[in-house]
Amino acid sequence: MLPYQAPIDDMLFLLFEVYQAQQQWQEQGLALSADEAEAVLREAARQQQELFAPLLRQGDQGCVWQQGRVQTPEGFVAAYRQWAEAGWLGLAGEPNYGGAGMPKLLSLFVDEMQHAANSALALYPLLSAGAALLLLHHGSEQQKQLLLPKLYSGQWAGTMCLTEPHAGSDLGLLRSKAEPQAEHYLLSGSKIFITGGEQDLTENIIHLVLARLPDAPPGVKGISLFMVPKVLFDAEGQLQQANGVHCASLEHKMGIKGSSTAVLHFDQAKAWLVGEPHQGLAQMFTMMNYERLTIGLQGLGLAERALQIAKSYAQDRRQGRRPGGVLEPEQPADPLTALPDVRRMLLDVQVMVEGGRALATYCGLWLDRAKSGDALAQGRVALLTPVVKAYLTDQGFQACVTAQQVLGGHGYVSEWGIEQLVRDARIAQIYEGTNGIQALDLLGRKVVANGGQWLKAWLEEARTLCWQGPEGARLAKTLDRIEEATDFVLTTERDQALLINAVAVDFLHLLALGVQGQQWLLIQRRIANRAEEFQHKQLMALYFEQRLLIQDRWLLERILSGHGLITQASL
Repeated sequence: MLPYQAPIDDMLFLLFEVYQAQQQWQEQGLALSADEAEAVLREAARQQQELFAPLLRQGDQGCVWQQGRVQTPEGFVAAYRQWAEAGWLGLAGEPNYGGAGMPKLLSLFVDEMQHAANSALALYPLLSAGAALLLLHHGSEQQKQLLLPKLYSGQWAGTMCLTEPHAGSDLGLLRSKAEPQAEHYLLSGSKIFITGGEQDLTENIIHLVLARLPDAPPGVKGISLFMVPKVLFDAEGQLQQANGVHCASLEHKMGIKGSSTAVLHFDQAKAWLVGEPHQGLAQMFTMMNYERLTIGLQGLGLAERALQIAKSYAQDRRQGRRPGGVLEPEQPADPLTALPDVRRMLLDVQVMVEGGRALATYCGLWLDRAKSGDALAQGRVALLTPVVKAYLTDQGFQACVTAQQVLGGHGYVSEWGIEQLVRDARIAQIYEGTNGIQALDLLGRKVVANGGQWLKAWLEEARTLCWQGPEGARLAKTLDRIEEATDFVLTTERDQALLINAVAVDFLHLLALGVQGQQWLLIQRRIANRAEEFQHKQLMALYFEQRLLIQDRWLLERILSGHGLITQASL
């Protein structure tokens, strides 16, 4: 398999040429120079290229479960521990508890690198980072003092335990129970699809578990959040005896086989409440929203890796002649990159990767602003989170499939590794809330529920950018179509709930085109006086506008057609 090369130059371009990160960091009082940020990215890239990336194929052999214990693929333990010991798990962590305090605008690129290098291995540290964020926001001071340093150092790991065998996305049906004791709770129940639920990378695992108290009201309003360690520990963090948590089996999966996806049984396990009773789902969303952005980066990272493989193959592979004129007559055939159809596929993937990275960076910009409690920033993050998760994973999977097509038969066999990327990318559309659920969250909760206020604020920002020059005219049409679709849903009184459910996915994709178009227009503006230096970016922006943005019209027409055929046609 072709070695992975982190796209550092494009990351630095976005940070400092497009989004002017250093100015924002200064405004936020963060003492981080451009040179320091570049050094962080280059060191992260070096380690990912040397530690995680070479284990990608090995990881596809999967984990081994035996009598409740899990062995991760050969090499995973050493690579994980080297990465952890270098301090990367606490990169964006709170400094008061041992984290490095780096902004999301920087750490998201490191997340992308991890997924591109080895997505299955990356999931272990990334889940721990999400667990640490949840505890930072909702844990007691004692919990934070004890747990966060262990999670930031990678000595302990974290998980997110939501799904039960009978209750997937409908968490109101969950049955796990927590019985109060003098100083803790005894938690019983079963959870499935638990990423990193059991592994041999760390000495302990902190499970964050949703369960019900005996007096809990029905539905999601009766869910509380508990911290359940795999191994119990004392007040100083010294490990004691095993807790009542058992790994019953591992799931056999299509992809990310090096990630242990566990079935966990909690049998009167000692548990400690996190936050207030009956507020567990709201608290868990702190972690879920973090993971949703991270999973969007999974789609992006895998697409980047697939692009690198496909471009290398197409440049080296000679087959046929360029239509309209031989490119290299001294050779028996022209390279595949001379063929317009192959170039179309490669450019489709490339514009997704570069535009998707810009979209993720834009989201990171607002995430950092939201830390101060700014209401506009918090609304923007709420609006963008489902878009980033769903759009980047939909497009990321399609990008991997398209890159696989470039290789033809060689893309279907394991030698080049791209078929593994296709399988690994597929899960990103499913977990952390399927992309259909992301779309329902966007349209139902983030648009309709507040009368479109968050969306209108973004539209105003995007239109202001369009009005600054003639090159914004095409995006302005897309913004009008987004507004028309929004007004149609908001003003529909009859069967509005059915309408939202039927058109949500199309609405998310329409909005995603607009937000990504905004980023490409911003890129054009930033490089306007340096056209020769950034000719590639200019052409990519035009490629997006002329070949992808045009989807806005038929997406709007699908939305305006309503729910009638969908709800009435027989199955």
